[in-house]
Amino acid sequence: MLLNSLLLQDVYENVHVFTMKLNYSEPKIYTGGVDISIWSKLSSQEKKEALSRPWYIYYSFRDPKTEKLVRQPNIKAGVNKLKTKRDRYEFLRTMQQSLLKLLEYGFNPYKDNSALEKVMFSKGTITVNKESARYTQEEVKEKEPIVIPIEEISISISEAIKLTLELKVNMMNKNSFVQYKSRVGLFEKWLIEKEYYKNPITFITKKIVIDYLNEVLKRTSARNRNNSRTDIASMFQLLEDNEVVQDNFVKKIPVLKSVPKRNKTYTPKLEKEIYKYLEQADSHLLLFIKFISYNFLRPIEVCRLRIEDVDIDDRKLYVKAKNKPVKVKIILEILLNDLPDLSNKDPKSFLFGRFGIGENWEAEETNKRNEFSKRFKKIKDHFELGTEFGMYSFRHTFITKLYRKFRERMSKHEAKSNLMPITGHGTMVALEKYLRDIDAELPEDYSNMLYDNLKNEKERINERG
Repeated sequence: MLLNSLLLQDVYENVHVFTMKLNYSEPKIYTGGVDISIWSKLSSQEKKEALSRPWYIYYSFRDPKTEKLVRQPNIKAGVNKLKTKRDRYEFLRTMQQSLLKLLEYGFNPYKDNSALEKVMFSKGTITVNKESARYTQEEVKEKEPIVIPIEEISISISEAIKLTLELKVNMMNKNSFVQYKSRVGLFEKWLIEKEYYKNPITFITKKIVIDYLNEVLKRTSARNRNNSRTDIASMFQLLEDNEVVQDNFVKKIPVLKSVPKRNKTYTPKLEKEIYKYLEQADSHLLLFIKFISYNFLRPIEVCRLRIEDVDIDDRKLYVKAKNKPVKVKIILEILLNDLPDLSNKDPKSFLFGRFGIGENWEAEETNKRNEFSKRFKKIKDHFELGTEFGMYSFRHTFITKLYRKFRERMSKHEAKSNLMPITGHGTMVALEKYLRDIDAELPEDYSNMLYDNLKNEKERINERG
């Protein structure tokens, strides 16, 4: 185990002080050649030059052969990647205190420290003989060992990430886990590039995570940055729940405002033209889209449907939603008439195979959804539609149509109350936000109001004229 890793461990402050000649010199901090106590009085150029130089911890240890104190290699542990005086000094102060305690526990750069390392990474106590902690030619009068309690030391970054992946795989559905693993993997790769990876998980600070998220933001988008923040926060929450870290500081990092990608609704004319074209071009894709349109399912939910989920006799559809219990929806008459005979199909086979109903299709859900999206891309190209249109747009379109139909004979509240169990929104607030986002609620024609205002203004002008 590297000395850097040992230095970063959290150890008790209560240690015994010996009266014998020390085996080591007290560790000191080198701050770029300037006196840190007068930092505020330095010019900007002097501060810049000091930060451009390497900062480190240095100390000496007595050579067992020559019995002289010998300067040991400088300890940096990535401190010079920190950009401010405050961050560097706080980091090195922690390193300095930890090194001093390790030396008092008996760390010796000229000997095998595996026994010390072993107990540092486990619960229990360290037994330190005074001769091992101090060097002297004189006889040590008290031979009794000193027993120092040690807290459980934090695991490495590698071990922490491995632990969360092993736990998360059984806590998330397959698609969500793939995305989670990918984002955590990118964070892990970044930690390796920054040379942070060999440290314990407690080395990672809020500032380090913010630096990573800023790089994600510069490289991609605010939405992707927020998604990365969510998954890293989820990882640290799991570590906090398992008492690996004391606090999930990532959840305190604010979420940035992002403009979500919105799928436009189709006009009544365009909707009919697409349906008519699909009847000839791809009838299998057309039936797939009707499940989105009439039952307001998401494309990936349609991909999850199996033959056994479609109860023709009772006219029920059992939908497996993301991280929720199975939803039950009715099969509308308009959709029932388009369904083929399913009685001779394998109940375990998927309703939508790649080319037909009830085919076995061994592929990931996301790959299935992407397959249908690629097929619909050809339809979009035919109608020269942009990226703002997709299969999901049919869900928006038909919810808008149904809501406006309700509004012809109902108040807003009544219409929303009837719509809510159909769309599957959990709360009225969520449904209202959704309706606003897709512009389902439009005002009545207010031309008369504008006309009256213009008429009154014209009369006042004539009176003044």
